[in-house]
Amino acid sequence: MSIIVNETPAATVTTAHAAPAPAEPLLDDVSIAVLSPGHPEVRPRWELAGLPDGTRMLSVRADGLPVEIRFSVPLGDAAGYWHPQGGWRRTLVADWEGLSRVCLVDGPAVGCLYEHSGATLLAFAAADPVPEATVRYGVSEENDTHVVHLTLPASDGPHRILLVPRAPSVAAALRQVRAWFAAALPPMPVPDAARLPVYSTWYAFNQDVTAEGVEAQAGPAAGLGCGVLILDDGWQRFGNGRGYAGVGDWVPDTAKFPDLAAHVTRVRDRGLRYVLWTAPLLLGPEADCHARWESSAPVRATVPGAFVLDPRLPEVRRHVVELCVRLVRAYGVDGLKLDFLDEAAVYAGDGAGDVGLAMTVLLTEVRRALEAVRPGLLLELRQPYVGPGMAPYGNMLRSFDCPADATANRVRIVDTSLLAVGGAVHSDMVMWSPTAPVEAVARQLIGSLHAVPQLSVRLDEAPAEHLATVRFWLGTWLAHRELLLDGVVEPGRPDELYPLVRASRGDECLVSVHGDRVVELDFAAYRGFHLVNGSDRDRVVVDVAGGGGRVAARVVGPDGRMMDDPLALLPEGLRALTVPRGGLVSLVLTEGPR
Repeated sequence: MSIIVNETPAATVTTAHAAPAPAEPLLDDVSIAVLSPGHPEVRPRWELAGLPDGTRMLSVRADGLPVEIRFSVPLGDAAGYWHPQGGWRRTLVADWEGLSRVCLVDGPAVGCLYEHSGATLLAFAAADPVPEATVRYGVSEENDTHVVHLTLPASDGPHRILLVPRAPSVAAALRQVRAWFAAALPPMPVPDAARLPVYSTWYAFNQDVTAEGVEAQAGPAAGLGCGVLILDDGWQRFGNGRGYAGVGDWVPDTAKFPDLAAHVTRVRDRGLRYVLWTAPLLLGPEADCHARWESSAPVRATVPGAFVLDPRLPEVRRHVVELCVRLVRAYGVDGLKLDFLDEAAVYAGDGAGDVGLAMTVLLTEVRRALEAVRPGLLLELRQPYVGPGMAPYGNMLRSFDCPADATANRVRIVDTSLLAVGGAVHSDMVMWSPTAPVEAVARQLIGSLHAVPQLSVRLDEAPAEHLATVRFWLGTWLAHRELLLDGVVEPGRPDELYPLVRASRGDECLVSVHGDRVVELDFAAYRGFHLVNGSDRDRVVVDVAGGGGRVAARVVGPDGRMMDDPLALLPEGLRALTVPRGGLVSLVLTEGPR
């Protein structure tokens, strides 16, 4: 199957250049027009049906031809457009700028236009997240509207688009999207180990990793609250130089790991599950197996030194499945970190078959084969292949690399969480320098708070005050794990980079504060609040509603040490609470209107 896309160069196209098609009212203030690219004589038929949860399902029939679905929304007070490939461009762009090519392993076809209040103006998701698709979006200068042109490949059945009516926030709209996908695509089971803090070797060691070095971290990591260790890149032969020219054989470098299976056993004996890194679609010219697989990997990867095995080839899929089973069985690991699956997208649009369809076959076979070998299997995926369509294939969904960047970690965690179905969202590994103040260590951990935290520093060399800070924040995270992972999360507007992230569950609410913002405390809605100070100020400003009242307050510093706090009464209105940066205040209503 191949996809037909607009062949006009992206740099010169606006939606005004597109073939005309009559627009009709669709939902709220959204208009729709549909056509079949290259087939002007065909007029696709569409209908909109309501679903029990209040969402809508748009069905478009085009007689087995590709279809282009156009949404148009008056600009009104529009502030930004969020989509999985947006990165740092989350405000409004012109329609000659906005272009995404998506597939199963390179971000789903999902988008959300929102206004300055945070409320949504358009929220949509392709109900089939697998096929290669093209999304053009942006402000139409000619029409004073924001447009989305979604091009989908030919299908035997109707093209289906999930639409969410106007919602109070992007997070609220995408909760409905996630709920629909969770029912439509049952996610992979999530063992408790996938919801425990992780120690990763990557930033601590990069490729200069050894069995002795890893084992020196295992005991301290378990003592701090970690439940999983990930051995990242560098364990394999030719794993050096930060390139991938030697990948493909996937056998240990015996100079670093003389007996990998025995090493895994020693780490597991310290109380940690063990996950092994691999990039099964990469093939380097220095690998012993290169000659055998060269013809199956004709295109260079975007990472240095490697080529990409074409997953559309049955022999490649068999090879990848056999490789994954061999690694788990031979070394006794609890799971795999599957890296660089998005490299398969280098084959998208070449007319030789749909990459997403091939990856569903491959990943289904990988999961089935591995679960037969290892019950309670752990499989880590990472951005951009963590969308709803990947829910059946992984249970640890990691945010993309952002070393030492607490802001990027927070933003990528929230972006991942907005569409994550089933699997536990994980942070990128947090790291810091040995000379960092404890406030900087706390900032890194706070940046990872709304996901399963992963850390990657040499714990056996860390200063005592750093370890105390890690112990406190991992302990705090474990104490509030259900609230943070399973609660209702409202992070605010994407273009503001989520400066206040609120998680609530029952009568408890946790707010992480990442700027000098006012936190609303409504004691009529929640009895207890935990305010995490990730800002650069030694205070948190609150606006108390719901009558206020007497509270029990507990203030701790970045390393968990108790701070003096005479606070006993919180009346309604604005108030600055003294909370050290990197610290935490917990407030429980003891007497008041509740």
